[in-house]
Amino acid sequence: MRLILALALFATPAAAQVDPAPVVAAERAFAADGLALGMRDSFLKHAAPEAIVFQPDLARVHDTFPKQPADKGGPPLVWWPLWAGIAVSGDLGFTTGPYAVGGKPGGYYFTVWRKQPDGGWKWIYDGGPGSDPTGAAPAGSPVAYLPLATAKAGSADKAKAQVAALEARLNTAAAVDLAQAFASVTAPDGRIAGSRTAPENSPAGQARELATRPKTMALRAIGSEASKAGDLVWTHGEAAWVRDGQPREGRYIRVWQDRKAGWKLVYDAILPSPPKPPA
Repeated sequence: MRLILALALFATPAAAQVDPAPVVAAERAFAADGLALGMRDSFLKHAAPEAIVFQPDLARVHDTFPKQPADKGGPPLVWWPLWAGIAVSGDLGFTTGPYAVGGKPGGYYFTVWRKQPDGGWKWIYDGGPGSDPTGAAPAGSPVAYLPLATAKAGSADKAKAQVAALEARLNTAAAVDLAQAFASVTAPDGRIAGSRTAPENSPAGQARELATRPKTMALRAIGSEASKAGDLVWTHGEAAWVRDGQPREGRYIRVWQDRKAGWKLVYDAILPSPPKPPA
């Protein structure tokens, strides 16, 4: 019994050290390089080998970005983190906050980060909705942290399987009543984004955002990645809906966290693709 207690006490300080601070530091270094190197070179420098973006189709950064012209000296892209989260295993995290281009407010970026074998952090997804950044806290402000998970599947594979089943049910329900479907799985401190509505981590903020979406959407899961502990999973997929009688399509990005009450959605964003020109 004494050995068990000693091991528990020994493990407590290590667990307490798991927080998103290293992910936030990586994001700030990424943003600083954006000004020093330009968007193309900074994105390549901080991107993991498997990093993806949506342009609007899925593209692998190291395949597509080198073909783009250097943009150092162009309109500066400035961004800063205001909310972040990390897995209890300390290997998967996210950051989000406002961005501006050439001094003009743009939206809210969203970046998913993976810890690399050398201990550094590289991003594996970068994008984000055009949510209104007016009134956002300025650069250098304290970053709010998503509380650590209170449960874990125990492995990445188990977590991905559990989330895949839950996400399939959510996507099916969203084809009938989207707002009700999301309200049933979203954490009270989670964030729903995608429109120009300013993001807010609260049930009221979630309801305001869901009210901007159509009553139904056709959603299809494409990919996912999980933390080693199986407590945090990010997913992405395709979305289709009708707006003002016109068919629209885009992508979704989500983050799920395991809690005592089960898996909860802590982030969801719809990223609309530009409308297609008439045939």
